[in-house]
Amino acid sequence: MIPRALDPHLRQLATYYPVVAVTGPRQSGKTTLCRAVFPDHPYVSLETLDTRDFARDDPRGFLAQYRQGAVLDEIQRVPELLSYLQTEVDERPEVGRFVLTGSQHLGLSEAIAQSLAGRCGLLTLLPPSLSELRAFPNTPDDLWTLLWQGSYPRIYDRAIPAHQWLGDYLATYIQRDVRQIINVGDLQSFMTFVRLCAGRSGQEINLSALGADAGVSHNTARAWLSVLETSFVLHRLPAWHANVRKQIVKAPKLHLFDSGLLCYLLGMREPEQLQSHPLRGAIFESWVVAEVYKGIVHSGQRPNLFHYRESRGIELDLLIENGLRLDRVEIKSGATIASDFFRNLKRFPERPVDGSASDDQRAFLVYGGDSTQQRSDALVLSWRDVGRITTP
Repeated sequence: MIPRALDPHLRQLATYYPVVAVTGPRQSGKTTLCRAVFPDHPYVSLETLDTRDFARDDPRGFLAQYRQGAVLDEIQRVPELLSYLQTEVDERPEVGRFVLTGSQHLGLSEAIAQSLAGRCGLLTLLPPSLSELRAFPNTPDDLWTLLWQGSYPRIYDRAIPAHQWLGDYLATYIQRDVRQIINVGDLQSFMTFVRLCAGRSGQEINLSALGADAGVSHNTARAWLSVLETSFVLHRLPAWHANVRKQIVKAPKLHLFDSGLLCYLLGMREPEQLQSHPLRGAIFESWVVAEVYKGIVHSGQRPNLFHYRESRGIELDLLIENGLRLDRVEIKSGATIASDFFRNLKRFPERPVDGSASDDQRAFLVYGGDSTQQRSDALVLSWRDVGRITTP
């Protein structure tokens, strides 16, 4: 197991609450982390059919076996168990008794909000960030190979060819998880929709156009997009709207979390294809946004991330709201720094109309080259140093 940045925050939260839940996509390392942090807790997988039936049919008898606590894996399989867990921890509220994991964030979060409010700390574990991946001895030192492989740990831990593992992962996700979340009658149409989302990563979302291209209704497109968000395949980056100027475009941007899965969905079977691909810049942008997102959630915080665009042409790929500070991030895949890379960073309003931003906002330019340097307009970060954005 590689060290995970969430480890100390998981340990700390377990000193506050009787229950701690870790959500995230499948194969992101949730089970491995929780079993390593809590080695003395019995481990119970609710994926196993007979165990799941026991927990569902006799929840009190099931929990009676684990009076001292346990790691309950894939808790979303038996969400009704949470109501009985509430009674259990109310009777014995010792901190750190139960550790839950789940892959379907929305369903698990709703169940926790209803049954374990005030009793449970909630964390998110995504696939490893670049700084975490470097603990693997076979992590690529080349940007495009790294992006093409993605960051799911099993690719590195087991040395499985990325295209092989990602293909199997995608098939498993569609055949099992999607059907458990919603009733998708035509899996081929859903697969087309997923590929269309990949082609729009790094772009603003138009649900009507997306649905029309996939051959489904606007409402179906909205429901399917929510499923992909719920399963941590993608996320929507909202437009920043603290500044209420009329010319601000308010459509959210779409970003896939994993660049390897993104490349696979776009049909790339070799990393060399990425270097000359027309969506290279968008893929790099989505990767940088995901790295910033991971840096925040793996420190136990909630991300406040936005993009910014005005109809008159000012556009920024990423804004990070941290209290009154509003950090600006411009993302360029080119390996050579050009003067026009800084244009939008300099044109962005220094202070919103409502005057809410503080004076210490920072500016970053992340690019595909190797040199990190402080410029007068921004801190220029090599892709290798992208983690510095979320470093205090």
